[in-house]
Amino acid sequence: MAKAVKSAPASRKSPVKRVPPKPKAQPAIVRALGRGRPTSIVPEGSVAGRTLLLLIAIMTFLSAVTLGGVVLVQKSAIGWSAEVGREVTIQIRPVEGEVMESNLRTAVALAEATPGVASARALTEAENLKLLEPWLGAGLDLSAIEVPRLVVVELSDPEDADIAKLTEDLKAVKGASLDTHAAWRQQLNTMAGTIVVSGLLVLMLIVVATVLAIIFATRGTMASNREIVDVLHFIGASNAFIAGEFQGRFLSIGLRGGVIGGVAAIVFFFLVAMAVGNVAPDVAGTQIGYFFGTFALGIDGIIGIAAVVPVIAALTAITSRMTVRRFLTEIS
Repeated sequence: MAKAVKSAPASRKSPVKRVPPKPKAQPAIVRALGRGRPTSIVPEGSVAGRTLLLLIAIMTFLSAVTLGGVVLVQKSAIGWSAEVGREVTIQIRPVEGEVMESNLRTAVALAEATPGVASARALTEAENLKLLEPWLGAGLDLSAIEVPRLVVVELSDPEDADIAKLTEDLKAVKGASLDTHAAWRQQLNTMAGTIVVSGLLVLMLIVVATVLAIIFATRGTMASNREIVDVLHFIGASNAFIAGEFQGRFLSIGLRGGVIGGVAAIVFFFLVAMAVGNVAPDVAGTQIGYFFGTFALGIDGIIGIAAVVPVIAALTAITSRMTVRRFLTEIS
């Protein structure tokens, strides 16, 4: 019986195990939907996302610095206008046969008797020479030259000051003339206005460059994620939904980049203010201070820089949405 049961022939092969085919790679959006988790079309850690974040931070920094410079110049111009408008100068030239000190006392008395004048003071010879140092240098002996003397007149109210009466009264003092600084004030205002307009034009160019950069970044992202867009269309996603996904992602990138650039701009003005006060020579620091003051932005300047952040973020989101909708229209 045991012999009757024969073992299986040795030549018979064992069954071959079949290896299941490797599944095809699926798009990231399908894998995320299969796991029940949403994914972003522009991942935060992607090269496109990091590059766009850096680009927006740089553009926000440039926009904030430009806007801050415009604010500083405008504030300085207002200060110039107010300061120069409250002061007039009487110049008394040396005249043969006239006593300079007597003419100075007469000019001061006439100025103090004029309505709207708060005070009048004749500058000493040392103060006169001090005014000439920026142009002629220090330590220059001008004793052989008869230098005109000045009387500084402070006005209590420029609107109520009777400048015409003072001009007429000064005709009694030989060699005396009144300078209201009107021409210099107009030149300062014109120069300040030119700087402000130029700054605003530069700000507009930065905004245009930012929009173009966002457009190129969006189209590049759409082209590199064409497969995801096709899958979204396949499962029934509308163009408005896809554009909304891009808008949300770019809005987040724009906000973070804007905050980084805005904070960097505020730190920049703080460091420049310290550098000007500690590094620049006295004369150079004074000249810079005439244009930009003390580089103190103030509350209005900080609010202006803070307002740049949401504007850049909104511009990023709106531009990306419009670019995506146009791109989807072209490929559909």
